[in-house]
Amino acid sequence: MVRHQPLQYYEPQLCLSCLTGIYGCRWKRYQRSHDDTTPGTAPFLHMGALAATTALSWIVAGLFARAERSSSQATILCAFLAVVFVLYLAPLAISSPCIMEKKDLGPKPALIGHRGAPMLAPEHTLMSFRKALEQKLHGLQADVTIFLMHDTSLRRTTNVEMEFPELARRPAAMLNWTILQRLNAGQWFLKTDPFWTASSLSPSDQREAQNQSICSLAELLELAKGNATLLLNLREPPREHPHRGSFLNVTLEAVLRSGFPQHQVLWLPNRQRPLVRKLAPGFQQASGSKEAVASLRKGHIQWLNLRYTQVSRQELRDYAAWNLSVNLYTVNAPWLFSLLWCAGVPSVTSDNAYTLSQVPSPLWIMPPEEYCLLWVAADLVSFTLIVGIFVLQKWRLGGIRSYNPEQIMLSAAVHRSSRDVSIMKEKLIFSEISDGVEVSDELSVGSDNSYDIYTDSTATSVGPRGGGSRAKTLTDRSGR
Repeated sequence: MVRHQPLQYYEPQLCLSCLTGIYGCRWKRYQRSHDDTTPGTAPFLHMGALAATTALSWIVAGLFARAERSSSQATILCAFLAVVFVLYLAPLAISSPCIMEKKDLGPKPALIGHRGAPMLAPEHTLMSFRKALEQKLHGLQADVTIFLMHDTSLRRTTNVEMEFPELARRPAAMLNWTILQRLNAGQWFLKTDPFWTASSLSPSDQREAQNQSICSLAELLELAKGNATLLLNLREPPREHPHRGSFLNVTLEAVLRSGFPQHQVLWLPNRQRPLVRKLAPGFQQASGSKEAVASLRKGHIQWLNLRYTQVSRQELRDYAAWNLSVNLYTVNAPWLFSLLWCAGVPSVTSDNAYTLSQVPSPLWIMPPEEYCLLWVAADLVSFTLIVGIFVLQKWRLGGIRSYNPEQIMLSAAVHRSSRDVSIMKEKLIFSEISDGVEVSDELSVGSDNSYDIYTDSTATSVGPRGGGSRAKTLTDRSGR
């Protein structure tokens, strides 16, 4: 028997495959950049998965209704229900920092401007640091390499390719201060608009940003003195630089000579810590790598400066128990800031300190009892919808299993003459006996030809050989 499934049967599967592929790619990208925030965002991921599974039940119910065998239906139903009930019980393993009592919420994390305020002004410029101080931030972070610069090259943040094209590919630290002062360090910000915020600046701010120059460490120390803490990250100059060996000492002397309060300096370099502690005992020693607590205490480390995906909630508790503060970078999104706030992070480094400073409380915080109530309610609603979808699909598609061309033509022949219907019945019966022999072409024969065939077969059947001759005639014709 020839079976035909409607084309619409395959369209949902194709659509589902495309959506699954797109979601899978986005999920892998999300995992790579938010590995350790997944437990914190798990309640939202669970609700999203619950909604997606409920919507997916429409397709699964369609497969269930079209399945011809009871075993196939049982397999589809059991597999789907297993996935659904695992999803319903998933909150038992979910632990989010923001599922807590409001009275247990700690103080708001202190904000440190990453290279100043790079969303409001060109990074590592006096304008950027001044904008950060206007937001009353706790501190400023800066990369020091003779002057203030993050990149090893000047091409991204200056117009060196226009002013000195022959020097464009040289290491930035190898250029003397006279040449550096002639470069513009603000036009790139307005042209590239790295954070899509340049258009929101006032005309006066845009003019100021366009005329910025490279900032020196001495200028930053003078601007921030008594106003903010400084997190200094030293970037060593190239091997061929004349001050490579004495770079750390030169920087240390510049800080001490400026009169900047020592207790407001977070010193990040790991090299020559004993010497730094001897010359500047007031500096707060910070480390940029995770180490054993005993090793950190031996090195008199007071701060850890880590990427926010490098530390867990339990590690934060352990560090706090050992009187070690943790600063996490780079935190720009309010939802991530809220998550770290609930986790008890002391401070964060941010490009978006202006927005985060205006967050009065975590975006969401929920007592455990309320979360349990929400979880149970969502599961009940989802289960009710899934049951309803299965019933509806069974009612809609339960009668559509398979299609036989002869059966379709026989059911469509109700308006034909009785002679046509009799011939169709004979051919339908014979097609089933002959084990799937194709006779669909004969079914399209017109009514006149059908009448002739029927007359011939009738005449033959009353011949000398009786009923056997009629059977032979039908056999010959079906063979042709």
